[in-house]
Amino acid sequence: MLNIADTLHLWCREARPFALATVVGVHGSAPLPVGTSVAVDMDGNAVGSISGGCVEGAVYELCRQVLMDGGEAQRAWFGYSDDDAFAVGLTCGGELDVLVRRIDPAAQPHLAAALAGVVSGRPTAVAQVVDGPEKLLGRTLSVLGDVDAAQGALDGGELDRLVTAQARALLRAGRTARVEVGGDADTCPDRLSVLVHAHASRPRMLIFGAVDFAAALSQAGRFLGYRVTVCDARPVFATEARFPYADEVVVDWPHRYLERTEVDGRTAVCVLTHEAKFDIPLLRLALDLPVGYVGAMGSRRTHDERLHRLRAAGASEQQLAGLRSPIGLDLGARTPEETAVSIAAEIISHANHATGLPLSHGTGPIHEPLARRQGDDRVHEMAVHAAVGR
Repeated sequence: MLNIADTLHLWCREARPFALATVVGVHGSAPLPVGTSVAVDMDGNAVGSISGGCVEGAVYELCRQVLMDGGEAQRAWFGYSDDDAFAVGLTCGGELDVLVRRIDPAAQPHLAAALAGVVSGRPTAVAQVVDGPEKLLGRTLSVLGDVDAAQGALDGGELDRLVTAQARALLRAGRTARVEVGGDADTCPDRLSVLVHAHASRPRMLIFGAVDFAAALSQAGRFLGYRVTVCDARPVFATEARFPYADEVVVDWPHRYLERTEVDGRTAVCVLTHEAKFDIPLLRLALDLPVGYVGAMGSRRTHDERLHRLRAAGASEQQLAGLRSPIGLDLGARTPEETAVSIAAEIISHANHATGLPLSHGTGPIHEPLARRQGDDRVHEMAVHAAVGR
């Protein structure tokens, strides 16, 4: 639902009832992920998309039906039709599990507060029961990242506490996902499946080295939703005018800035200076931190020398194995803009545990990592061959 938070926030402020259709399960190749929603109000206005167009009409009619009946939540499955590829189904070959329920904002003020949090950029999670007893189906509670107590309720008891803890964990990870809870006497006798919609603060991209490549990468990082920082010890180069797409430009020694700034498991550290006096203390520190990605620019000769210096500085072989150097995927990049695409592609691939190989080399659903889909030695061989052939 957070994909349409702006409109839903407006409808909640106006106390306008609406039907919310949410993707709660995906099988095979589906165009949009779990948590994506469509909403329809009493006047027939619609917002959002869950399939890129192929099942929108059927979902719209189901939303209208739920609104008019004022009844319970409904489930619908949409999949590929072998008999007629243009029937109501996903022509891409996947399957969607969709939950549709009526939302009355006046009865759920916590939802308006959560949507307001999303619109204002605050870390916010909304937990929604998507499978379980009919009396609980569709119920929600909200978790604001800077507020201790959850808002709303599922059952008003231990189940709320358990789901709140799960929601906070997913919020910290910045990940929307389904979690299974209950099924025991201490929490809830019924087994429940809860979809946690998570809107986390933007992940950070820390770019060290105020060079032309940094200017292009900061633009790519901004486009991908990162909060971008460019840092360099040289004030003549580290200026806001040179990096208009960066959220902040910092003049400081790179390792000193990294010591005092906040990072987490989603942070990407990109070292573009390829000067040992900056690189070695910076990388030695970065490899000790719980960040998501560490990459360093330079030739293979620079990389070999860098590894030698890092070993001398006390870096372990396990830490060095996590260093992406030379930085980026092998795209044949030459210009700063092409190199930025190469680096961004590697960050995406790394975050999703994918191989970075062409999709045409694989089989099966494209929204699963290739290695997990094929699960054989051939994928490993292809990945090794691609790496050696760079």
